[in-house]
Amino acid sequence: MDIGTPDPFMQRALVLAKRAAEAGEVPVGAVIVHRGEIIAEAHNSPRADADPTAHAEIGAIRRAARALGRERLIDCDLWVTLEPCAMCAGAIVHSRIPRLYYGASDPKGGAVEHGARIFEQPQCLHRPEVYSGIGEDDAARLLRAFFRERR
Repeated sequence: MDIGTPDPFMQRALVLAKRAAEAGEVPVGAVIVHRGEIIAEAHNSPRADADPTAHAEIGAIRRAARALGRERLIDCDLWVTLEPCAMCAGAIVHSRIPRLYYGASDPKGGAVEHGARIFEQPQCLHRPEVYSGIGEDDAARLLRAFFRERR
């Protein structure tokens, strides 16, 4: 896969997404960055883990919290290849991640700019800064290829 995005954090997330696809999982990858360094990463693995919550974001958040020894990731950034779903957006809120960067939009399952728009709800206790479209072409191409092969 030719990764055209110049950002190294999204590049790494895209590599992880490709690994997910190779394992038969929906190709989504995520990294958490603390003070300019990747401290946690994951890709989708619900089938391999027999766990419907094993989304890339959840795995990365869990690993980052363990690495830092705390549940609040107030000084971390999350980079993910696909717009987070409602579950993952909720985890971002609860972990207090201040910045979310994502690649492809997800009009069907996304909950940031689509669907539930979790961060815009009045009950939302934390609203991260959101930057979308980073590495979008590569992320979308990977997703399209994955689902095309399964049809």
